[in-house]
Amino acid sequence: MGLQCCFGGTTIQTLKLASIPYMTCSTSSSLRSSAAISRRLTLFKTLSASLSRNSTHRFPFLIRALSSAAASAQPVADSTTIASADYSVVKPQWKAAIDFKSILENKSAVAANLKNRNSTANLELVIELYEKLLQLQKEVEELRYERNAVANKMKGKVEPLERQRLIEEGKNLKEKLFTLEEDLIKLTDSLQREAQCIPNMTHPDVPIGGEDSSIIRKTIGVPREFTFPIKDHVQLGKELDLFDFDAAAEVSGSKFYYLKNEAVLLEMGLINWTLSEVMKRGFTPLTTPEIARSLVVEKCGFQPRGDNTQVYSIEGSDQCLIGTAEIPVGGIHMDSILADSALPLKYVAFSHCFRTEAGAAGAATRGLYRVHQFSKVEMFILCRPEESNTYHQELIEIEEDLFSKLGLHFKTLDMGTGDLGAPAYRKFDIEAWMPGLDRYGEISSASNCTDYQSRRLGIRFRPENPTNPGNTKKGKARNLAPPEFVHTLNATACAVPRMIVCLLENYQQEDGTVIVPEPLRPFMGGIKLITHKSK
Repeated sequence: MGLQCCFGGTTIQTLKLASIPYMTCSTSSSLRSSAAISRRLTLFKTLSASLSRNSTHRFPFLIRALSSAAASAQPVADSTTIASADYSVVKPQWKAAIDFKSILENKSAVAANLKNRNSTANLELVIELYEKLLQLQKEVEELRYERNAVANKMKGKVEPLERQRLIEEGKNLKEKLFTLEEDLIKLTDSLQREAQCIPNMTHPDVPIGGEDSSIIRKTIGVPREFTFPIKDHVQLGKELDLFDFDAAAEVSGSKFYYLKNEAVLLEMGLINWTLSEVMKRGFTPLTTPEIARSLVVEKCGFQPRGDNTQVYSIEGSDQCLIGTAEIPVGGIHMDSILADSALPLKYVAFSHCFRTEAGAAGAATRGLYRVHQFSKVEMFILCRPEESNTYHQELIEIEEDLFSKLGLHFKTLDMGTGDLGAPAYRKFDIEAWMPGLDRYGEISSASNCTDYQSRRLGIRFRPENPTNPGNTKKGKARNLAPPEFVHTLNATACAVPRMIVCLLENYQQEDGTVIVPEPLRPFMGGIKLITHKSK
């Protein structure tokens, strides 16, 4: 996901954009549609009132369809039930392909995982709802069997009295089935809501505990020794005329900024250099939409609701601003079956990211370290399940190589269970030394999400060379291997603001100038030194 600590809250804050013209037009259209449907419903109810009480059973699906259409024209918030004129029509939510059988068979392991992750998911309730669901599904199937049996009896020669009895029996079964099917949808939604709170399982080597329990995997470089007083990036940026936080605060609010002069070239240079380096590893470059449907945000494992908001939502829509390119890249292959030969799919995506950073305050968030909007280059991989651990190692090695080439001193951490986001099976963080802040700061992370996201996004692949080839005789198709869920991984290649913090503070000189790292110079027009501006 990249910069997990910045995006850990994963909840929504309202962003009022109601004055945008296209949204206004859309709203007017919806109102017109709703009014028309309402008139049709009124007419239908007037006609149906003149019919006998039993005759309404001839039109249940017509009533239901009209009611559903009318309801769909109205905005519905936090509810799976839509009130209509004659029925309470259940609107099912999206479903994750959660392996409930595995949860039941490994109940103790799942419970231990929830405890280690400090998760509030209710495992007992999930199991209870699942068992009720199985029972209700059985009852529905039995009723369908009875209904079909009655229908088959009416196909032959039947005495009038017997036919009337069968008709009544069929009506009763139909009503019972309708009720049970509605209950089944409600129960399924309740089960999904609870089960989607269960986080991914955890790699056995992940240390148990919070951030303090994280293990250092590797340390690269040593802190630079300074023979002069160290300045932080805020002071350097002010003296070199690289930032303007005050004007940005007036225009947009706190935690926004203008980049100026060489800082602009530094951002562009970092982005282009990073893209060129990662593309050498076989990654396909992307730019992504920076607005995503809340549905996709949820399917990637982030819950866009709650008080501690981290995600901006757009008022009057089901959309929000992305906090990481992981979200739109994860959605590219949503609801698809990929060819085995197409894997692995490796993407490197550039996007702007937007985060509310609720609750963040203090010296640790000064300047560019924690902001509401920033540029980022994100790596994303879709692969076969047996390959995800290998690609996780590849991602962290790419990150380490990038930061080593920039001459940074950093450490790689295997993060503890309490610091993993819900989708992550395992997560490595990289923290770089920031001398102006006098501490290490997170600049990158790399997560293996196994099939947690793909089960929600519906991304599968069909393995080649199935073990059960089936009948290959002429005229009969060979049995295909059943689709399997891919594994997804993500990693930050470059979070621009924090990279600027590192470079300014580590490459500052005694006279207040800043050396540009050699790899970036060809991408910055050959500039070697950031100097004071002449007045």
